[in-house]
Amino acid sequence: MLYAIFGEDIEDSLGKRMSARPAHLKRLQELLDEGRLVLAGPHPAIDTDNPGDAGFTGSLVVAEFDNLQAAQQWANADPYIDTGVYDKVTVKPFKKVFP
Repeated sequence: MLYAIFGEDIEDSLGKRMSARPAHLKRLQELLDEGRLVLAGPHPAIDTDNPGDAGFTGSLVVAEFDNLQAAQQWANADPYIDTGVYDKVTVKPFKKVFP
């Protein structure tokens, strides 16, 4: 089943985010290589693809896991949690309808 993982950043998270980004992307690449990643990306803090120093307010990952517990465990192991980028992480079942 698919699960949506919403990570909400602390304020002024950009420095921490950039330092933890390689490890974060490595985990996402593993999901992609396994054919389980539907989409992933950050939420810019301002209305542009490249927010510069404004940074990001969080991230969204939609991926396949065996169950909610497995999705939550994967989310809890994110480097963005370990380095203090995320203030809060929410994991919810997700049903893809389109496309």
